[in-house]
Amino acid sequence: MSLNLSKSLLGTVVSYVVYLVVKAVHSQLTSPLRNLPGPPTAHWFYGNTQELVKDQFSGLIEHWVQQYGHTFRIHRILGKYDLLTIDTKAIHHFITNTHIYQKSEMMREDLSRIVGPGLLVVENEDHRRQVDNIPFTFFGPVVDVSKQRKIMNPAFGRNEVRALTDIFVHKSIELRDIWVRQAARCGGVARVEALSMLSKTSLDIIGLAGFNYDIHALEADEHASPDELIEAFERLCSLQTGISISRIIRRQFPILRHIPTKADRIAKESQAQMMRIGRRILEDSKREAEEGGTFETGRGRDLLSLLVRANTSKDVSASQRLSEEDVLAQVPTFLVAGHETTSTALTWALFALTQNTAAQTRLREELLTVSTDQPTLDELDNLPYMDCVVRETLRMHSPVTDINRIALQDDVVPLETPFIDRNGVVRQTLQIKKGQLIFIPITPLNRDAAIWGADAMEFKPERWAGAAPISTPIPGVYSHMLTFIGGPRNCIGFRFALAEMKALLFTLVRAFEFELAVPRAEIGQKDTGIVIRPMLLSQPEAGNQLPLLVKPVTA
Repeated sequence: MSLNLSKSLLGTVVSYVVYLVVKAVHSQLTSPLRNLPGPPTAHWFYGNTQELVKDQFSGLIEHWVQQYGHTFRIHRILGKYDLLTIDTKAIHHFITNTHIYQKSEMMREDLSRIVGPGLLVVENEDHRRQVDNIPFTFFGPVVDVSKQRKIMNPAFGRNEVRALTDIFVHKSIELRDIWVRQAARCGGVARVEALSMLSKTSLDIIGLAGFNYDIHALEADEHASPDELIEAFERLCSLQTGISISRIIRRQFPILRHIPTKADRIAKESQAQMMRIGRRILEDSKREAEEGGTFETGRGRDLLSLLVRANTSKDVSASQRLSEEDVLAQVPTFLVAGHETTSTALTWALFALTQNTAAQTRLREELLTVSTDQPTLDELDNLPYMDCVVRETLRMHSPVTDINRIALQDDVVPLETPFIDRNGVVRQTLQIKKGQLIFIPITPLNRDAAIWGADAMEFKPERWAGAAPISTPIPGVYSHMLTFIGGPRNCIGFRFALAEMKALLFTLVRAFEFELAVPRAEIGQKDTGIVIRPMLLSQPEAGNQLPLLVKPVTA
């Protein structure tokens, strides 16, 4: 009996594999991308996947762009084609036509492990009905993203961010004072691990500014226990290990996602813990609103309170209001969007300033002209060279290096730069088939020499110092870059992130001279699955880090 069962299982597996192979061959033979230029497959099964895993930070995509043009195809597992493009007209089409192009299932599944059905994950209500073939373990109920954005937009306006700036500055000063004490204990120059300290600072900031919750992450670094919310959040983040062959195979074979893993169990337990804490935070926000906390009085000014107030406004119909579960989902969303990306961008900013000491000196000179160490948002925005440094950091070191979209229907896409197909025919448009996966690499586009000039690979804040901001054909919501994406699904919190970056740079660069604590060749990059962080090539087992020497500035 057991022998027959084994034969039956083996037959099922073999049949399924044969089906996948036949399906992949048929997809390849009928794909509109089959005559698109692109690199040859490197492996019969993995395609170009192993190359991307191994060489994702070695300039491989930039090399392919130079060799095959702005639009080309690459091979996925079993020979399937993915489209990769930095063509600005095509990108504009992909990110603005959200009824046709939405986040892929693999992107949403990865994000949903951490944030659940929050703003980073949700799409239109009919998305899964059109594309997805299986129910996801972590998604929960489908929510219309336009509903969430409509309710959340008021919390991210300039006036709302202005009211939070003193939180940004206060926590920046707290970090400054920690480093001052460390330098004093070390004879005037301290070696600090900048990434972890900036991460703790941004956690404290998003805790207070996001939902009026004091995480005390900076205090925990010295003498307190980690907060239970952050423990759960960090467990979830540890599951995101970037690109790996095992994760890609799991994505390509949906049946494997039904097999529970240790990571699935950790994600489920951690999300449950975050939701328990989130409910307490939400109840506090509701109570604050009921007690009359207003934006004008400075009470209830955190993002979650503003969201609760907007969601219960008489101007919002019952059908447009978010459920309590939808509101709760924004707690981990705020943590990811307001912490991971900003702390990573700040880390790369300090790294870049260690490599361009003239820019660091010029920035410090500008910051020291301000008479207070607690500037307002308007004062921060009135520092032109710091604005240049922030823009150049976000151009050179976008924390998120790529996005992807999947086509919900067949489409014809216009191109800025025509391509010559493998038959020698010049193509002005691109045929897209339903289900086609599209990769848009942000970093190569932000560093494209055809747009930014021959010095595109240099950190050069002065490029932004002209009479008018640089104008490029990139359809981004901020500074004609794709760092905060663009179109209807742009980063809703980009003003918040910019204000936080400026507050921290203002406080830290005024107070310290920064120098890289290891040789430049030691600094590598690691994909965490959410952002790209620095690491030491000689100590990959130590995780993400950026060791810096900090020396207090003397009057």
